[in-house]
Amino acid sequence: MSEMRERTGEVLSNCKRVVIKVGSAVLTTENGLDLRVVNRLADQISALHDQGLDVVLVTSGAVAAGRRATIHCKECDPDDNLAARQAVSAIGQSRLMHEYDEAFHRYGKTTAQVLLTRGDFGDRSRFLNARNTLRTLLDWRAIPVINENDTVAVAELKFGDNDVLAAMVISLTEADLFVNLTSADGVYTANPDEDRTARPIRAIEDIMTLDIETMCRGKTGAGSGGMYSKLVSARRAAQLGVPTLIVSGHTPYALERAFANEDMGTWVLPSEQPIAKRKFWLAYHKKPEGEVWIDQGAAEAVAERGKSLLAAGVVRVEGDFPEGALVRILNFQGQTVGVGLSNYASSDLQRVMGLKTEHMGKVLGPGIHPEAIHRDNMLVDPAL
Repeated sequence: MSEMRERTGEVLSNCKRVVIKVGSAVLTTENGLDLRVVNRLADQISALHDQGLDVVLVTSGAVAAGRRATIHCKECDPDDNLAARQAVSAIGQSRLMHEYDEAFHRYGKTTAQVLLTRGDFGDRSRFLNARNTLRTLLDWRAIPVINENDTVAVAELKFGDNDVLAAMVISLTEADLFVNLTSADGVYTANPDEDRTARPIRAIEDIMTLDIETMCRGKTGAGSGGMYSKLVSARRAAQLGVPTLIVSGHTPYALERAFANEDMGTWVLPSEQPIAKRKFWLAYHKKPEGEVWIDQGAAEAVAERGKSLLAAGVVRVEGDFPEGALVRILNFQGQTVGVGLSNYASSDLQRVMGLKTEHMGKVLGPGIHPEAIHRDNMLVDPAL
């Protein structure tokens, strides 16, 4: 057995809790929700559950199910506006959950619907309440079925796609494995639809060094994120110390074969130095509200020497954000260095940028923060 097979075998044997994400490209056809896929998925997940594994399912498919349900409605135009799309999701979500309930009930399993928005992660008390609820469901041996609450989510509170949601759920549930079921058989060196020389990658040992932007340019038709968002989510999981398996959901018995450690899909190995859960939460709980551009010396201090960001190193401030907002930190070339919570509102930071700490009080008065962004409230090299 190869060294990689030994490593993945160890991951699988030690796995106690897994987050499984299944996307629209796997779950749906042009006619809507594919019930054969739903039932095969329930069959495999139930088998893993019978082995004592905690399983959390993050699912797409509500919008596709809703479109199918409204296809004969002349007044229903799901693409008309945001309210129409959210209405279609509301119609489809109940049908999606009904099919999961029916499928898992055949194996004596109890499912629990959990609908989340980014706001449930951004507010710390709501985040902890969601965590406690999910812990209780798992203690009761229920199978949480999680989807984004499209019906109420506004643009600022949307995850963008369920790959992003799944990465947040890994942190929320403290899972130790992430399986992403997709329409592709794994990760390739380039987009195989565009490049005939593209070759499959069986393992990514250090995803932090991978140029995801160059590799991934395409998106699947039914889904919203394509391989790009799957690799971003895998990178976030790696930062938590959680491995990811990206594998085709169309492959027969994909989950059973994956947990038997067959050579399939792409493994993304975890970081050797995981970040603190608090830093993960602050970096990804909501979208950055602005940008702080810094000079080369500050970029080196932050990225290479583990320093806080001082106002003296700031050369430009973009956006209108309050004190305590999450902001993106960019170097002089426009590359993301990190994200962090700003100690200053954008208007105040613009007034003191470039100034040494001892001169800042003359501009803003007493009680200033020595750091523009403290190291404890910053994540370097985030997966955005």
